[in-house]
Amino acid sequence: MIRAIASHNGLAAAREAYQLLQSGCGPLDACVEGVSLVEDDPDELSVGYGGLPNEDGVVELDAGVMDGPTHRAGAVAGLRGIRHAARVARAVLRCTNRVLLVGEGARRFALAQGFREEDLLTDKARRMWLHWCRLRHPRDNWLPPADSETDPEIARWFAEHYGHPSGSTVHAAALDERGDLACVTSTSGHAFKLAGRVGDSPVVGAGFYADNAVGTCGSLGWGEANVENCSSFLAVELMRAGRSPREAGLEVLRRVVDRAAPHRRDQAGRPQFNLQLYLLSRDGTYAGVALWGPKDIAVADEAGARLEPCTALYVHGA
Repeated sequence: MIRAIASHNGLAAAREAYQLLQSGCGPLDACVEGVSLVEDDPDELSVGYGGLPNEDGVVELDAGVMDGPTHRAGAVAGLRGIRHAARVARAVLRCTNRVLLVGEGARRFALAQGFREEDLLTDKARRMWLHWCRLRHPRDNWLPPADSETDPEIARWFAEHYGHPSGSTVHAAALDERGDLACVTSTSGHAFKLAGRVGDSPVVGAGFYADNAVGTCGSLGWGEANVENCSSFLAVELMRAGRSPREAGLEVLRRVVDRAAPHRRDQAGRPQFNLQLYLLSRDGTYAGVALWGPKDIAVADEAGARLEPCTALYVHGA
């Protein structure tokens, strides 16, 4: 069976990965090239070129890859000036004995590998960052933005997202006809994050994990919860113990809820953040699960490329 899955914003990535798998490409390269399409999209505000910057207005990227057949991983964190973070992470896996490179070291490694340095801050992302600056506490240097100064699209984004940090990311996983697996996660992290903040995306077992004998899991959302719970590793281990991808993902989310700090819960005890897991088993079964729905999972196989609903623990408005 050949199949590719991805996060809700990765329909193009899943489609590309599946087409590459059909042509004989291995699952790792298929996932990386699929994710690269999302990293190239300036309208995707959570990944690569056009990703929203940190609090200083600088785009910092994180990415991780894992190859099922070799059980090796590569990752970069706090990478500046290089849009294809997933490709750099793959180079770490293939060219070094290391797993994770960060900051200036990651940038220098990428340049040595022939990656081109560029300004990743698009005009749209810059204007959104300046709008965020002007929403900050009045004791700061900024005056609040007037309605006449605000782009309606930017105003809508802040109305929907500001004050509700859940983050976004792109994840992709693939299964080829030999039964080999791989997965990739790439992100620019939470919008306007603390400079130097690293979430789950480049952390093996948190933002991504692959075991060729079992399956893969990748995640997006409140990365700190994934790091604290080793969510992707745990999900794969639950599949090893016989749980279906859906059952494994939901069990991980329940544990995340049980361990959430009091200040991260609402009055009903529910988490005030979102978390999504995307799971692919070696037998081809898959699932997308979320703390809060509705959310989608992208799937590409012989039935075509499509979005399917995730299973959610909670539904907004319900």
